[in-house]
Amino acid sequence: MSTVEHAFTIEEAHDLQASLAEPVRPGLSEAELDDVEARYGFRFAADHRTFLSAGVPIGDRWPDWRCGNPDQLRKRLDWPVDGVLYDVEHNGFWLPDWGMRPIDLADALSRARSHLALAPQLVPVCGHRYLPGIAGSTGYPVLSVYQTDIVYYGYDLRGYLQHDFHGQPLGPPPAGGPRHVEFWSRFVE
Repeated sequence: MSTVEHAFTIEEAHDLQASLAEPVRPGLSEAELDDVEARYGFRFAADHRTFLSAGVPIGDRWPDWRCGNPDQLRKRLDWPVDGVLYDVEHNGFWLPDWGMRPIDLADALSRARSHLALAPQLVPVCGHRYLPGIAGSTGYPVLSVYQTDIVYYGYDLRGYLQHDFHGQPLGPPPAGGPRHVEFWSRFVE
């Protein structure tokens, strides 16, 4: 299945936002989206860009990419990696493909951090729901991320919005399974 089949239109994004029961500000322009990406060093997935072009939901759970506090936005971007590092430090988490865990905690955190730097950036959608920031991509799952407790909350952005805000069941995964997100999918597979 091609990624284009997963994309939704700006009109569908408007319709989904209208039924969120949340205030929505006007959408971000292409220049504003590019500026956010440059300022914070990540890329929005194509479907996330479409969603934010249609409008910017506001409220405590939604990242306000236009007017939000830069420190708070950075914290939200760092949340997934910080959560894994918390589990490394406090819960003995370690992946076998990282090699032998160093005895010294500072060394273990340093090695884990270097491995995490290779993982795709997860970009906050709402609360602790994240979409991988893979430029030009559509159809990736929305992940609920809390440390290394990671689950699918939608098999794509559309499915997430329908599931979390419209009470629709998550439903069965797409044929062939949800799209694989390097590193992060290992927690739900």
